[in-house]
Amino acid sequence: QVQLVESGGGLVQAGDSLRLSCAASGGTFRTYSMGWFRQAPGKEREFVAAISWSGGSTYYADYADSVKGRFTISRDNAKNTMYLRMNSLKPEDTAVYYCAAGAGRYSSGRYSVGSAYTYWGQGTQVTVSS
Repeated sequence: QVQLVESGGGLVQAGDSLRLSCAASGGTFRTYSMGWFRQAPGKEREFVAAISWSGGSTYYADYADSVKGRFTISRDNAKNTMYLRMNSLKPEDTAVYYCAAGAGRYSSGRYSVGSAYTYWGQGTQVTVSS
């Protein structure tokens, strides 16, 4: 059983930066594909970014007002921790951010699918004021 704990959220102003962390325990972290998702009030959960078990491949959401170019996902397998660096934050980035883990390697199209992940954290709130 894998436990995931997010941290690093908070209230910031537009244009600021934050770094979210996701600490994992109870499993072999380096064997898990990892992802970040977010859910804004009244909206469905959406994919933000994902990273392969080795950290060699990263994937970012490609939708309107995309996070690509502003957010950077990374992981440190020695520390059992995944990160999401968020720069140039916008009010529309306001959401609860969740980290997720799934065992093994994923095909590139699978990383953005929430149901592909087995374990989820409790979420951390990010609020961006204008």
